[in-house]
Amino acid sequence: MNEQKNLIAAVVLSVAILVGFQFLYEVPKSEKEAARQAEIAASGPAAGSNTPAPSAVPSAVPGQSGVSPAASGLSPADAAKARREIAADPKRVRIDAPGMRGTISPVGARIDDTILTHYRETLDKDSDNIHLLKPVGAPKSYYAEFGWVPEDAGTKVPGASTVWTADSEVLSPGQPVTFTWDNGEGLVFERVYAIDDDYMFTVKQQVRNTGGEPVTLFPYGLLSRGGTPTTAGFYILHEGPLGVFDETLKEVDYDDLQEDGKVEVAATGGWIGITDKYWLSALVPPQDETVKYRFTHTIRQQDDRYQTDYLGAARAVPAGGAAEAEVRLFAGAKEVNLLDRYEAEYGITNFDLAVDFGWFYFLTKPFFYALSWINGLVGNFGIAILVFTVAVKLVFFPLANKSYKSMAKMRELTPKMQALREQYGDDKQRLNQEMMGLYKKEKVNPASGCLPILVQIPVFFALYKVLFVSIEMRHAPFYGWIHDLSAPDPTTLFNLFGLIPWTPPAFIPLIGVWPIIMGLTMYLQQKLNPQPADPIQAKVFMFLPFFFTFLLASFPAGLVIYWAWNNLLSIAQQRLIMWRMGVK
Repeated sequence: MNEQKNLIAAVVLSVAILVGFQFLYEVPKSEKEAARQAEIAASGPAAGSNTPAPSAVPSAVPGQSGVSPAASGLSPADAAKARREIAADPKRVRIDAPGMRGTISPVGARIDDTILTHYRETLDKDSDNIHLLKPVGAPKSYYAEFGWVPEDAGTKVPGASTVWTADSEVLSPGQPVTFTWDNGEGLVFERVYAIDDDYMFTVKQQVRNTGGEPVTLFPYGLLSRGGTPTTAGFYILHEGPLGVFDETLKEVDYDDLQEDGKVEVAATGGWIGITDKYWLSALVPPQDETVKYRFTHTIRQQDDRYQTDYLGAARAVPAGGAAEAEVRLFAGAKEVNLLDRYEAEYGITNFDLAVDFGWFYFLTKPFFYALSWINGLVGNFGIAILVFTVAVKLVFFPLANKSYKSMAKMRELTPKMQALREQYGDDKQRLNQEMMGLYKKEKVNPASGCLPILVQIPVFFALYKVLFVSIEMRHAPFYGWIHDLSAPDPTTLFNLFGLIPWTPPAFIPLIGVWPIIMGLTMYLQQKLNPQPADPIQAKVFMFLPFFFTFLLASFPAGLVIYWAWNNLLSIAQQRLIMWRMGVK
């Protein structure tokens, strides 16, 4: 009776934790953020500090970086229209590369308009391409800016409102663009932008001193993002500011930066940026130079503004001489092979860590490579998942075989165990002794049946990470109604899988075809296992397939397909072993 109570209590407690987390953590968190946004809106445009620290990277200038409160409330369509109108300014320099198009503003010579030509917002072929960096003056502006910080505050250097002169109208691979500005006091600034076929900019800054006095300047680069973006909200995925410093990944959450205001790190080499689930903007200074990195949060134009920046080592510019600095800017999709290539080509430390492969990195990245290789052979990531599952089953076949033999033997011993329970049910100590004696006599290990599940946990989680964070899985189709393996099964039981012209409300979970198939395979597999002698325990275990059907319904379809296929292979293997052993 105590075992029954403990089991029921464990199930109830698990459900209570899930429900409690939602109401005690997620709901208060949402309410707190809503209250914070209301406070920001009521505080007016003057909220936040606009004064940069001495000899530090400038913060975004309020008049340049933000938009009016009215503009920030535009609909997505109107916001996109505002971005297009700003980007259409003929004074801007066009970006024309195979993987990207966009514009560079002559004001500040900042990169603030990039569109990823290989990716769209949705599966619809007519949907807009991903617009990563957004022009200054448009809602939620997001841009990269470069410049110099003078040692002497009296030295005139270009700023956010400086208008530069470009020597070309188009930036494309093999065709760099040079921006020039003369401060009228003996310093001539040049900034050369180059771009490759994908998403990497190379920015070379040069200062020529035609005056009679030497000057000392510090190069900087910054990424400034307006507004707090909507994130996936999963604890296993980081979205927000991040960087690699001294070969160590540092991730800073948006809400933590809101509280701290500023985080500073000094390191040699590395990189700093802002990541979304699939997209990344990152600054990569020279890898042999010690620089000061910084994450900051301010409130500008009644909205959040996040900035990641770096301040390089001093450059002495003698009279009649020159100095230069180089930095790279990545602004694109987090394609694993591309990040690896950049890491090798430019010596960027741990650039692949921009993809959040998580704790099981030693499994997730090899899994990704294996799936990609199989996909190259079969031409479909869904089929690649099925083939990969067979390969995993073959690797663990000896362990699973031994486990299933033990489970088959346990099923054969069920009548004897039931007899012992009836004979010694009131004497728990004697019952345990008799059962251990029976296991020893029959050479059965009751714990061995758990081994396949224990082995599958890291494999399941690693594959889940691959499907969840890899952009290569985004919009990857399977067959039938699955057009995106990284998204949940779009069908739902509650409208008979589309037969009823009714869209269920958001609070009703989507129980699609594949989650139901997975639940059925789990039920069939459970029927092959030894059944608990206690009827209450048996009912609880019978409930588990229904529980997991609802639980996995919101998971990526690719993961549910993997789980269902894995169950089918396990059923076939287990049934074959039982047939050979003569177990019914």
